Amino acid sequence: MFTGIVEERGTVASREGAKLRLSCQKVLEDVELGASIAVNGCCLTVVTWDASEGWFEADVTEESYSRTQLGDLEPGDYVNLERPVRLMDRLGGHLVQGHVDAVGEIVDPVPNLRVRVSADIHRYLVEKGSVTIDGVSLTVVKPEVDTFTVAVIPHTSDVTTLGVKEKGDRVNIEIDVMAKYAERLLAGYKGEA
Repeated sequence: MFTGIVEERGTVASREGAKLRLSCQKVLEDVELGASIAVNGCCLTVVTWDASEGWFEADVTEESYSRTQLGDLEPGDYVNLERPVRLMDRLGGHLVQGHVDAVGEIVDPVPNLRVRVSADIHRYLVEKGSVTIDGVSLTVVKPEVDTFTVAVIPHTSDVTTLGVKEKGDRVNIEIDVMAKYAERLLAGYKGEA
């Protein structure tokens, strides 16, 4: 589990087949083999690293590359990085699984970020509800027909990738897991499978 509070903006060092190497510092402070690190909101497993040189590698499956924005990454691209939440930590964002639900498209960049999403994701978005965009916990300002908006403060813009995203860029979307659970529970009352 993550919180959607990005700890560090890293960069893609290389991408060779399944191996994705990321340059960073902060998230390596207590890294160990098999550790989880959210990369643009996608939970990846550390398979090798060098803290003194400032990088780690993760194996990324073709499924993950094709179903997330990770498939768009090239060397030099910025990424949002976050280690999993510990039980003693404050939950500053919201509960984030690191399981990307869909890829959205930026219609308007920050500060009034507008993202286009498919109808199967849009139904989970509610005014003042939580959503994760590229691993960043944000609050929905307004769900619209096929888009939604979030307000991004200058600090968030400066320390995450959201400040460098442009119109047409693809972003990873994770909807609030509580919304999915509520839908599933209510389906039983409605007699749906």
